[in-house]
Amino acid sequence: MKIRKVLVTAANPRQRTLPLQTLIDQRGEPKTALQIILEEASGAGVEEFGVVICPGDEAAYAGACGNLRSQVRFIVQETARGYGHAVLCGRPFVGDESFLHLVGDHLHVSHAPATCARQLLEVATTEDSPVSAVQPTRESQLTSFGAVGGRLVGGARPLYQVEAVLEKPTPTAAEQQLIVPGLRAGFYLCFFGMHVLGPEIFSLLEEHQRAAPDGPLGLSPALHTLAARRRYLAFTVAGRRFDIGAPYGLLFAQLALSLAGRDRDRVLTQLVELLALRHE
Repeated sequence: MKIRKVLVTAANPRQRTLPLQTLIDQRGEPKTALQIILEEASGAGVEEFGVVICPGDEAAYAGACGNLRSQVRFIVQETARGYGHAVLCGRPFVGDESFLHLVGDHLHVSHAPATCARQLLEVATTEDSPVSAVQPTRESQLTSFGAVGGRLVGGARPLYQVEAVLEKPTPTAAEQQLIVPGLRAGFYLCFFGMHVLGPEIFSLLEEHQRAAPDGPLGLSPALHTLAARRRYLAFTVAGRRFDIGAPYGLLFAQLALSLAGRDRDRVLTQLVELLALRHE
């Protein structure tokens, strides 16, 4: 499995400006969230970049791509019909290849020498299977993420055979359908905002669209169908995801980038000073 393309979805009308926000990356350089996301993919060996955007956002997004602009193709989702529909809009760009899928409102910080995207691509290539990155997540945050249930199949590796996928489940639904043996009580495997998918996902999305043509099209139901029809894996990446659309999400993402980078000592010093001032 050779992954040459990445599809980034950034067409949620309520979050269309998030990828345009500027942060300081781990090298101390100011970059947009979009540029950081594209560089994550580039560092994993991706060569072609497709970004799904809202109508009229081409100019703003073009200016946010940094030095990868010439390799980026913008795909306009003309009507906001759901996350799954945004992915489906990328079908002409992806073609018949497997691809890396990232979301435009998540940033990732690796806890290993390899980036999060590279870790995921290595697993997908080794296993020759679609695989979603997941992160153990407290049940109080379940309503913010898609989540999976399944069984451990990787031995010493945190690799799971996916048996069920639910989008933003309640704790009750998760307890009934998404139990993963060996996971800490009160935690579930929630999506990381990073997937390697095969072209069959587009056929599944179309199948779900035909079944409910008037409703929004989600990605999680198609992934649930994928798990029922073929081997589909989840992998706990050595890293953390940061949803920059969540309350304080940009702040936490910036802190994580800073504390994992060259300015760690400077940022820590200022944080200590702020905490000391609070208690004076």
